[in-house]
Formats: sequence, structure tokens, C-alpha cells
Amino acid sequence: MAEPSLTIEQSSNSAMIRILGELLTRHVGDVQTAFDRVPTGMTDVELDLAGVESFDTGGAWLIANMQRRLEAGGATVRITGAKPAHAALLDTVEQHLPEKLEDDEDARGFVPALIALGKYTVSGWRSFLSALAFFGETLVALVLTLLQPWRLRRAALFSQMESAGLKAVPIVALMGFLIGVVLAFQGAAQLKQFGAEVFVVELIAISVLRELGILLTAIIVAGRSGSAFTASVGSMKVQEEIDAMRTIGLNPIEALVVPRVLALIIMMPILGFIANMAGLFGGALMSWIDLGVTPGMFITRLKETTDVWNLLIGMIKAPFFALMIGVVACWQAMQVRGSAESVGQHTTASVVQSIFMVIAIDAMFSVFFSELGV
Repeated sequence: MAEPSLTIEQSSNSAMIRILGELLTRHVGDVQTAFDRVPTGMTDVELDLAGVESFDTGGAWLIANMQRRLEAGGATVRITGAKPAHAALLDTVEQHLPEKLEDDEDARGFVPALIALGKYTVSGWRSFLSALAFFGETLVALVLTLLQPWRLRRAALFSQMESAGLKAVPIVALMGFLIGVVLAFQGAAQLKQFGAEVFVVELIAISVLRELGILLTAIIVAGRSGSAFTASVGSMKVQEEIDAMRTIGLNPIEALVVPRVLALIIMMPILGFIANMAGLFGGALMSWIDLGVTPGMFITRLKETTDVWNLLIGMIKAPFFALMIGVVACWQAMQVRGSAESVGQHTTASVVQSIFMVIAIDAMFSVFFSELGV
């Protein structure tokens, strides 16, 4: 076993570097320091590999890394004496060396910031086009499922309805109840100053039925079910199960996306209604305790002052929230690439984007209904 060694014959502006022995991965730690100490600043360097007995990827990396460093210092590097197999391996390693990471100091300034902004803009535009195409594919699959109901995977649909809907009832009901309690308590504290405690009923009813009930339900579903969709489908993507489905002729959109999106569309109005009722119950209970507004008076005021449109507006929003949450969650799952870390990153992105889209859609609906005078 010939240990690798390196000798340098240096003149004023040129050098001859000879490498001898077995330049293998197991010896990299022994000779890396010698390679790193090769001086730069020369104009002509000849690298003689005639004495290299054995050569593998680790050794090729050492040579390629040293060559890149010398060339960065202004030298012209010539490799001589290499066996054909060694030269081919070295050429392959050189082609696949990672780009040098720029230092933080080099990344500062207007031009690097402008370049980074351009990259983010292009990446964002491509992501938008990808999401838009996925949204279109999902809509087409949903329409085909409605026109041809036998295409629907009923077992998957009912399973997703149970996990995304039925199992979410406790947390949604608790959230609605607490929101009603908070609204009644905070509203009472303000309305008492004006002797208008009875108007707390309108405050609770309009806030919960029109906005908060369905909006907070959608946020909970995005964080609970949307993240579960991304994690489960993303794990299938990592394990190449989705590629296997395509290989045997199954459409992943129909098999994985449609049942999840349809389950959310069906269950979101139900969950929103439960949140609304729980919110009204919590508000009525707190009004009774804090303001002395009896349940009978609360119900009477609710009937007299609250239009059914307040409930319908919230229910109209529900399917749109559900569609957006399901599409964003499944699209992020399809973007997963190759590792469990990627699954985590896209799951986080799924929750953030879903909540953002829910709030944006709610704002658009608010403007729309305001313009209609509803």
C-alpha cells in the first residue's frame, strides 16, 4: 500500500506538482492539508499524475478542488501523465463540483439584491403558474366526478370526511364557544359604558355568523387537515408511490386529490354551522352571567335583529374556503422532492399559504357583499 504524497518544484512563476501513490478516499484526511497548502499566485502549473497508482472519487475531488483554487489565483493548470481512466474520472468530478458559495460580503449591495429579487420573482411566477395549472386539473377532475359519479372513490371520500370533518368537531365547537364568550365579555365591557348592554346580542350574532365562525373554522381546518393532507401525500411522493400510481394507469388527482377536496367541501359548511351555534351558545351564556341577559331575551333579540343573510353569507363562503385549502395542501404535497425535510417545509408552506388565501378570499367576499348591500 503506497501512501499518497505530493511534491512541489517551484520556480518564480511556475511550478511542477507531482502526486505519487494511492490517491484514495481513505487517505484523503492524511493528505488534504498538503493539498490545501499548495501556494497560489503562480501563472503556470503542471500537475503530474504519472506516479498515481490508484485513483477514486475522493482523490479526484482533492485534485479538482486544488485545480479550482489555483485557477482562481490566476494560474493555468495543465494535467499530464494521467491514465485514461483516471483522466475520465477527474473530468467527471470537475463537471459535478458544486458552485462556490459566495461570501456574505460579496452578497451585499444593490446588484446582488437586485439579482436575488429577480430570482425570487421568477420562482414565484413559476410557482403561481404551477399552482394555477394544478387548480385547473383539480376542477376538471371534480366536474368529471360530478358528471360520472361512479369514478368517485367512495371509501376514500368517507375516510377523509371522518378524519377532516367528524374528528374536527370537538376543537371547532370549543373554538366557537370560546369566541362567543370572548365577544360577549369584551362587548359587555364597552357597552356598559353607554348603557347599551342589550346590543351585545347583535354584536355576537353578526360577528360570529357573518365572519368569525366560518373564518376561524377555515383557519383551524387549514392548520389541522390541510397540513395532514400535505404530509400524507408528500410522504407518498417521497416514497415514489405517486409515480407507481401513474405507472399502473391511475390518475393521482382523481385518486388522492378529489376525495380530499370533496370531503372538505362537504364538511366545511357543517363545521362552520357547528362553530356558529357554539359561538352563539357561548355568547348567550356569558351575556347571562355578566349582563343578566336571560336566554329567552337573548333568543328574542336574536330573532328580531339578526337577518338570516348573516348566516347564509358565512355558509356561502365555506365551500370556497374548503376548495382553496384542499387545492393548496395537495399542490404543496406534489412539490415535495426527495426527503423528509422537504415534506416538513412544504407542510409549513401549505398551512401559511392556505391561511393567507382564506383571509384574502374572505376580504373579497366582504367587499362583494358590501357592494351588493347585503
